[in-house]
Amino acid sequence: MVRLTMDLIAKSSNHFKNKRSYSLPTYLKKLTHLNFSNRNIEDIDDLSTCRNLTVLYLYDNQISQICNLGFASNLTHLYMQNNNITHIDNLSSLQKLSKLYLGGNSITVVEGLEELGELKELHMEGQRLPSGEKLLFDPRTLLSLAESLGVLNINKNNIDDVRDLAILKKLTHFFAADNQLQDMQDLELVFSQWPQLHRMDLSGNPVCHKPKYRDRLITVCKCLNELDGKEINELSRQFLINWKASKDAKKKLKDERIMTGQITDPFTADFHMGPHPSSKYNYANVLGKRNPPGCGRPSRKVRSEHSQLDSAAMSSLSVLPGHGP
Repeated sequence: MVRLTMDLIAKSSNHFKNKRSYSLPTYLKKLTHLNFSNRNIEDIDDLSTCRNLTVLYLYDNQISQICNLGFASNLTHLYMQNNNITHIDNLSSLQKLSKLYLGGNSITVVEGLEELGELKELHMEGQRLPSGEKLLFDPRTLLSLAESLGVLNINKNNIDDVRDLAILKKLTHFFAADNQLQDMQDLELVFSQWPQLHRMDLSGNPVCHKPKYRDRLITVCKCLNELDGKEINELSRQFLINWKASKDAKKKLKDERIMTGQITDPFTADFHMGPHPSSKYNYANVLGKRNPPGCGRPSRKVRSEHSQLDSAAMSSLSVLPGHGP
């Protein structure tokens, strides 16, 4: 097993070798950046002497658990992608952490970040999930990140719903490519609550094949500059926004008219409620005037004549404009 220890740091640091005037403890106290990526490290030992560490690179190793980082209260960047981590643990002391990279691990739930009030970037792409499972989010963690998180990367995590993420109102960059998102209305609802969103990638999701997918998202995300790797032209955005506003206004007016009874179905109006007043070819033209209301029931002879006239009128309708075969 390869452990990250003080001795390993001392042996591997060319910088320390060139600074012989420093003792090892002094050097470790001054250390701010530490890069032990791709070293087959499986465990992290006590590194508490490195208390001024701000950036730690531990990606591409074999680490299975986040541990022994409680000393690093000044840490701002932590790179632990492509390890064997299954749970997000032991990060509550890193209250200055602004960027956290955990992609390519085996994490099933985004949790344990409630104390990271300064976190601005969270990268969780490509988790090695059990078959049929998707990456989940602890509501407590989402609530704690609502006022700080600006960048979220959840590419390739079998995610089919992002409604729980609507609370992240400070997002400026959202990457959710190659998932299972397909409900356009849910996406519009969520994205309408992210007023600062500038860049988004949803490529590789089923929703990308929905009609007017790109147009609808551009009109919802008023500040979006790039969608699925393609820049958004400001002129095109304004055209789509104006077009949608015009369409919504027409629909609202039509709905209001229907509610007030100003619009009726044309078929109903012509054949159930009598002829439309403006119709050139209506019963009044063909049949002539009927008895006014209150004149009593017509005689059997009159009714017979009217029946004959009705039959003749219906026959004549077949040769009138708009009624032919």
